[in-house]
Amino acid sequence: MSKLKQALNERRFVCVLEVVPQQSPVRLVALEQIVQRGHLAGWPLLPAFADRVGLHSDLSPFEGAGALGDPASSLLHFSGKDRERADLLLQMESMKARGLEQLLLLSGDRLPGHHPDQAPVRYLESVPALQIAREHCPDWLLGAALNPFKYREEEGGAQYLKGQKKLLAGADFFTLQLDFDAAKHIEAQTWMRAQVRMKPMLACVMRLSDKRAAVLQAVPGIVITESMRKLLGREQQVSQAYASARSLERLALQIVGLQLMGYAGVHVCGVHTLDELLSLEQAIAEQRESMTSLTDWIERWHASWQMPGAPEVCFVPAIGAWEMGQSNVAATPRERLRYALLSMVHGQFFSRTGWLSRALGWGMTRPIWKVGVAADALHAVERTVKRPLVGCDTCGSCRLQETLYVCPETCPKGLANGPCGGTRLNRCEFADRECVHSVKYRIAKSANQLPVLAQTLIPCIEAGNRHRSSWPEWFEPEDSTAGR
Repeated sequence: MSKLKQALNERRFVCVLEVVPQQSPVRLVALEQIVQRGHLAGWPLLPAFADRVGLHSDLSPFEGAGALGDPASSLLHFSGKDRERADLLLQMESMKARGLEQLLLLSGDRLPGHHPDQAPVRYLESVPALQIAREHCPDWLLGAALNPFKYREEEGGAQYLKGQKKLLAGADFFTLQLDFDAAKHIEAQTWMRAQVRMKPMLACVMRLSDKRAAVLQAVPGIVITESMRKLLGREQQVSQAYASARSLERLALQIVGLQLMGYAGVHVCGVHTLDELLSLEQAIAEQRESMTSLTDWIERWHASWQMPGAPEVCFVPAIGAWEMGQSNVAATPRERLRYALLSMVHGQFFSRTGWLSRALGWGMTRPIWKVGVAADALHAVERTVKRPLVGCDTCGSCRLQETLYVCPETCPKGLANGPCGGTRLNRCEFADRECVHSVKYRIAKSANQLPVLAQTLIPCIEAGNRHRSSWPEWFEPEDSTAGR
């Protein structure tokens, strides 16, 4: 059993150190020292190798672990951006050959250089990736991401609903997005405790400097407010040493607080040397010795973000206020009408029950439509009919009924099971549109269909099936499609 799996099973607090694999001998030597030490403040310390977060010249997680001798405790990431099922299975086979059995499955952020007006880049999203990984390696430790740091009902509600899907798909633990809003950390724990399949959660943390905050403000899904930036800037103006000491104190304090909240551990980013690790260890020890309760911690946490003459720090976006449990949004009249009309059309033509649907089904299952000119013509007809209505890109396996007739192909990443973590106040990570999953949430809420967004696991679209008509497959007998 891996050290991480054992620690989670025994409910021992654990520290995961995120490593962005790079071709740097100096960085490699420093990481070897950290990995060999193997603990932080008495807690197990395990390496996690990130995937596709840096420059294109960076190593893969598999190569990064190999450069350190494949520590059995390694947690490898798998980012689904611009990836297919075959890519995941190839990485898993390589991991099995080296005795690595821990995987954090992520949909991934925006592919560098990709713009919405370019050709679509499709992602192997985390929900089907979890199902694939669980099917092929049922005993592996599988993790997934959760971003509770959302301040609109649609995006926050949709995040938690997708979290339920990830639990159903086989997630053993969650790793939260990097953030500093303690109220949302507590909210996420409240959500998890209400689940039937309650799983441990790790919280992502980082020592935040003014320079790092400037970079993180542009990272999708991470909230760095202007009041936070102003405080960090004032600390830097006092002196570099003062700002460094304050940032270290806050990191140690946050880790201690997350343990008090009930988190299973932390996912530490931005620690690159043994000296940094030892400084953090000493700061944690100082905080733990004087901490009495979570109430005491909350007071200290807010005090650590104060400075004479500086404005009060707020971790919430200026126009954001939603908290879990608040419910005040609904679909617009246009969204409700559109859903009703498309649902009615679906019932008439694709329910497989009425005479019209049965007649269409008989016609669509004729062999003539499966190959050649007839198949191309049917594909063109379906695209011509559906693209103006729903934005269809003829994925070959229509999922509209499961997505409340909001086509997942209109998401720049092609996500069908729910939103990624990169939204901001309902806006897509690409910033040119509202997130389609926020629209879907409003429709589902108004149509009493929210359980669909939490319980229906939508499989990935295989690359070879795209750009063909979905109608013949839709009407095939269910026993012939059960394996899809």
